[in-house]
Amino acid sequence: MKEHSEAPALEVRGLVKDFHSGGLFSRAAVRALGGVDLSIGRGEIVALVGESGSGKSTLARCIARLERPTAGQILLDGTDVLKRDRFQASRQYRAQVQMVFQDPFGSLNPVHRIEHFLSRSLTLHGKAGTPDQLRTRLDELMTTVGLTPDMLNSYPHELSGGQRQRVAIARALAVEPEVILADEPTSMLDVSVRIGILNLLRGLRDQKGISMLYITHDLASARYLADRIAVMFAGELVEEGESLDLLANPAHPYTRLLVSAVPDPARTGSYDPTERAALRAAVMEPTSCAYDGDPQQRCSTAEPVRHQVGDPAHRHWVRCHLYRPPAAAAGHALATEPLEKVVSA
Repeated sequence: MKEHSEAPALEVRGLVKDFHSGGLFSRAAVRALGGVDLSIGRGEIVALVGESGSGKSTLARCIARLERPTAGQILLDGTDVLKRDRFQASRQYRAQVQMVFQDPFGSLNPVHRIEHFLSRSLTLHGKAGTPDQLRTRLDELMTTVGLTPDMLNSYPHELSGGQRQRVAIARALAVEPEVILADEPTSMLDVSVRIGILNLLRGLRDQKGISMLYITHDLASARYLADRIAVMFAGELVEEGESLDLLANPAHPYTRLLVSAVPDPARTGSYDPTERAALRAAVMEPTSCAYDGDPQQRCSTAEPVRHQVGDPAHRHWVRCHLYRPPAAAAGHALATEPLEKVVSA
């Protein structure tokens, strides 16, 4: 198990993001993030998992300062960057926190050669040096991500999806970041090349000590890559812990639903639909909590109390089952079908 420094590389506290809906004068809003607390240790990979629309990408975009949070703090090396740079991210912050987007086909301008993307990043952040130093750095970046330097003269359409994603990772590496936000970097790639991207990300963590937030809906890749997994539902975290322990002992009904949807060769037939219906009811209409009576922390329907699960060394906690997201929270897949229909199925 990898040891991490006590001081996190990146931390968010009480992060809230509301999106206004309706017309110009409407005060209606949808709460995409409802007070998220998350930390990423130095040299640690944290996977953020959950269904589509749960707020994973919104959290990453807020951290990357592509969206302005409604409330909360973003601390990089202990400094609240929202107070330091109130209106937009500084170039220093952009260099420290880089984002790799989901779509390798849309993140690279098709009219430019690969050399342009890497050279521009180096030049904007004052890392280009002399022409000879720039050429050496470009070659190093291509080699680091498993590409050959002669591809610098290629256009994006001449590369495969996996190669384009490697270029996107090289562009992020050009400014020597402390943290990389990887927003589902393998979801649009062929299955045969996904493992190569995951191994590349792991190698960057091991060799360069880069911390990462890996966003995915694929629990298998999260288990393979991440040191720790955080589960997001309706814009809030419901469970978090070391990867192997959390997936082996899921405590929240929503986490158990996610795990049940993963194909398992050891399981004969489909997952019990009656049990899935009961888990869904426990998420949507909670009536009890498995940790009721905890002498350390009381259960609550009004606030997201966190209960410790198992050995404290696993840093595994689960939110009180009695608490559920407020009505203003963003919609989610569990709310698309009437509860009575599922329970009676």
